[in-house]
Amino acid sequence: MSRILVIRHGAFGDIVLSFPAMAAIRARHVGGEITVLTTKLYGPLLAASPWFDRVEIDEKPSLWNFPGLLRLRRQLRGFDMVYDLQTSSRSTSYFTLAGRPPWSGIAKGCAFPDAANRETLHTRERLEQQLRIAGIPNLPAPDLSWIASPVPGLPPRYAVLVPGAAPHRPEKRFPADKFREVAAALDMPVVVVGTAGERPLAQTIGGMDLTGRTDFLQLATVFRGAALAIGNDTGPMHLAAALGVPCISLFSAASEPARTAPRYPDGGWPSILRAPSLQDLPVAQVLAALP
Repeated sequence: MSRILVIRHGAFGDIVLSFPAMAAIRARHVGGEITVLTTKLYGPLLAASPWFDRVEIDEKPSLWNFPGLLRLRRQLRGFDMVYDLQTSSRSTSYFTLAGRPPWSGIAKGCAFPDAANRETLHTRERLEQQLRIAGIPNLPAPDLSWIASPVPGLPPRYAVLVPGAAPHRPEKRFPADKFREVAAALDMPVVVVGTAGERPLAQTIGGMDLTGRTDFLQLATVFRGAALAIGNDTGPMHLAAALGVPCISLFSAASEPARTAPRYPDGGWPSILRAPSLQDLPVAQVLAALP
């Protein structure tokens, strides 16, 4: 039985964009034992998926943490094929620590190096290209029915608002009071999702506040029942799009949607609105984009 390793640390949006690649790797290695090396935050999510037999948590030891490096070396050794979907400087350095096995990624000297144009591509197309070079010809739309956990009390019809984003990047946040105006203009109630630290945003917006009250599986349930999702450039919007929910994604000049935007299951693009700073994006422009 072949032993396969997939490396994907995060962040959440990148994890979701990797779902088609993960499903394709599972389909390519039917009968193999597939392990994913990820971070603690995403371990439970990937353990619930049908794509992996084992989950290993990367503690990301520093260079002077010799016990941690030895543990990481043990985690990386003994695989017949490694797919580095993270392709960061850290994960690329694991090629040598792993003993230079057959490797898909960008490590110098690896068996299946990605092409030089990778930085010009959206994450979805970049992963598709990387795996094609490694002998996996296409990325099918994955079955995401496994991402579910009960959430009581949801309205029969509602929109999900995602007002969060990096707190130190205000230009990436559509203001909560503008979200409140959008919510008031909708013909359905709203559900606000995000982290516990984003609860003040939900209190400003109004509606059903689920900030800090859902894990990844419950978040999928919330999105799956939604008629619409509107949110900033942040991880949950990737999950909404991956589940096929009609989305309006708000991007500032701090991000490039051509490389990082959410994508629908068939690879299609959601409605994307841009402004140099989302602080300045008019409410009317968001309302005009409603399906």
